[in-house]
Parts: sequence; C-alpha cells; structure tokens
Amino acid sequence: MPELAAAVLVLDTATPAVTAAVVRVCARTVELVSAQVSDPASTGARRHGELLASSMAAALAAAGLAAGDLAAVVVGTGPGPFTGLRVGLVTAAAFADALSIPAYGVCSLDGLGGALSGRVLAVTDARRREVYWAAYDGGARIAGPAVDRPAEVADAARALGVELACGAGARQYAEVLGLPVTGPASPDPVALVDVAAERVRAGAPADPLSPLYLRHPDAVEPGRPKAVTPA
Repeated sequence: MPELAAAVLVLDTATPAVTAAVVRVCARTVELVSAQVSDPASTGARRHGELLASSMAAALAAAGLAAGDLAAVVVGTGPGPFTGLRVGLVTAAAFADALSIPAYGVCSLDGLGGALSGRVLAVTDARRREVYWAAYDGGARIAGPAVDRPAEVADAARALGVELACGAGARQYAEVLGLPVTGPASPDPVALVDVAAERVRAGAPADPLSPLYLRHPDAVEPGRPKAVTPA
C-alpha cells in the first residue's frame, strides 16, 4: 500500500444523493478508502440535513479513522439547489474549523465529467425543467458550469463535439440530449479530490467556500403589505 500522504473527508450535497467519503491522497495517487452515497429513490431527494452527519460518521468508521486523523475536507460547491447545497458547505466549513484543518471547494460537476475520458457532458437536475451542465475534454472542463433547458444543452453539446453524457440529469433527459449515458449518477469522490489534490499535498490555506447557485433561490422575501383602503 502506498505511503499515506493525507486522509481527506469528501462531502457533496449538490445533487439528490448525499455523498460522504474518505479518500487517501498519496504522493502520486488519489485512492478511495470508504464511501457512503445515499440512493434518492429509497431515502428521498431532499433529506440532506438528516443524512449527512450519519453518512460522515459511517464513512469514517468504515475507514477506521477518527475525525482527528483527517488532514483536509473537500466539498462540492455545486451548482445545485439552494437548500441541499448549503447543508454540505456549512457542514464542511464548520467541521474543518472545529478540527483546524483546511477545507477546499470543487465544482461538483467536476466530480462527474472529470472522472471520464473523451468529450463528456456532465448534467444534473436543476428542477424547473432545467439542468446544470458542464463539458469536459479528457477530464478538463471546457465549458460551463451553466444552467439551461435540456434542448439548449443538447445544442451546446453538439457544437462542442461531445460524445458521452453522465450524471442523473443526463439519464433523466437522455432522449432530449441524444447522447449515450455512462459513468456515475452523482459526483465521484476521487474525481472531486483529484481537482484539489495538489492543494492537499501542499497544505495550502483553506478556500472560501462559495456556492455555485447559478440562479436565485426559489424563496424570496415577501413584499411590503398592500395598503388597505377603508370601505
């Protein structure tokens, strides 16, 4: 087994799936140690706040590690729905602060398209009949992230010469996108850490964890009450 460089906790709540994993970052490799990924079909798609803490505990237990053994936290920054995404980012920031370790943010779509070779379209559900998407070539992002209707994304994919699609959104809108669908439905922990691996190895300072919402949340502040005219 390669010499341990760092044990990293990986969190992602940008999709209906809740992901908590432990990844080993060695001198030249990034390897999965343990992972807990919820199945939205059985657990529900909006239970991030309920599931994340127990998923973290299970991932650490499966890895045979305590929180104090961790060197860093890597968290998916979206794009994703406001509430679920915020759960992951707030948890990552609080956990890292409590342990005095750095937290690094990574675009969640990089955990999909970055895990595959060739020209790939990573797609997740944005609700409102829209999708979040980004395009990749050999694991490197070449377009996005953005939010658009599936038909608009299909046009962009053709212009970019995309060959494959991945992610739950790609499966949901496969007929519209017109691309073979492969790879993971939710961000792959190893692919997320690959993006941040050099920062982990260097012990770089923590990133500001800025969420990628790409649009305003559904909830808005109520307007001023209407004036009532006496009858």
